[in-house]
This record gives sequence, structure tokens and C-alpha cells, in this order.
Amino acid sequence: MSVLLRAIATLLVLVSSQAYAAGDAAAGQSKSAICAACHGVDGNSAVPNWPKLAGQHEQYLLRQLQLIKSGARPVPEMMAITPGLSDQDLMDLSAYFASQTINGGVADESKVPLGERIYRAGNADSGVPACMACHGPAGEGNPLAGYPALAGQHAVYTAKMLKGFRAGENWGEDDASSAVMNGSAAELTDEEIDAVSSYLQGLYFNAE
Repeated sequence: MSVLLRAIATLLVLVSSQAYAAGDAAAGQSKSAICAACHGVDGNSAVPNWPKLAGQHEQYLLRQLQLIKSGARPVPEMMAITPGLSDQDLMDLSAYFASQTINGGVADESKVPLGERIYRAGNADSGVPACMACHGPAGEGNPLAGYPALAGQHAVYTAKMLKGFRAGENWGEDDASSAVMNGSAAELTDEEIDAVSSYLQGLYFNAE
């Protein structure tokens, strides 16, 4: 299946889930204690290796939880947790964390020029596309297309994900967004990854 067809299929799944999935943020809060140790009470993790969930798009969070529970997206730390969660639990938790506000970070100023250039313009010489084409000028993402918000995310976590995508990691043929990232990250250098990850960590405060 081509990347384009996978993208269309993923979009249809997202639209369908938006039409029928109903998460309850209040119920999600009451269920969120199981997540707090790693991701923080309000979804703002204190450990850079674990992602902030606060303010992320609800449908993106739900999709990732579904992928993790099915095993398509292997996350060892989650293996003992997700099997005990029902579909409604996943929806409620997604709604809760999406309703929270992400705490912004600070970029390394020495990395901002390169990071901003990669994010906004890519690297034409190596074929790296501009990140903002999918993730928006302020790192706000595109919920309908399944592209996550990136602004304010831990630089360590973002860099880890980009290096994984560069190495060919994705979450199966049915997940177009991760497959797209394999191509987008393929030619990124370590320096570019570190720079754009740091830039994104501090982008929250610069969002307009």
C-alpha cells in the first residue's frame, strides 16, 4: 500500500473516531493516577525521556494508546498498563490529558538558528522537508490529519523519536503518520535533530 493510500486510510479512521468516540475528561482524571508516575498528574512529565501529554490532540492521544495496547507501537513501560484499560478508559484518558495545558520549555539559544531553519524550511540540499508543513507554524500540529502538536515537548523525547524514525521505526502499515516520518527524518543529521528538538522545546513561548 502506498504512503498516500495509507494516509487516506488513516484520515478516514481519524474522522470516524472523531464522529463516534466520546471521551469524558472528568472520568479520565479519575483514572489518570496510573499515568501520573511517568507523565505527571496533569500530563506534564518531569522526566525528559517521557513525553508530555498535556494539551496534545485528543484523537492523536487515543490513536497512540490504541497502537500501544495492540502492540503495534512497542513501549515496554506501557506493556503492563494498557492491557487492563478498556476502550472507554483510553478515550477518557485521552480527553483528560488533551484538556490540560502543556508547560513550555526553554530552547538552547545556540541551537535555535539551525533548529528554526530545519523546522520552517527544511534542508533542500539533503531533501529534508520543512517540519511546519505538517506540524504548523507554531508547532500546534494538525489533529484532523493525525499530526501531533510538538511545541513545548521535551527535546530529549523529540530527539529520541526522530532518531527512531530515521532508523526506520514505524507503527505498521495502517499508521500513515509514522510511515511519513520515516521519509521525513531519513536524511536528518544528529546535529539537525538535536537543534530542531531543542527549538521545539522552547517554541511554546514563541507561539503566536
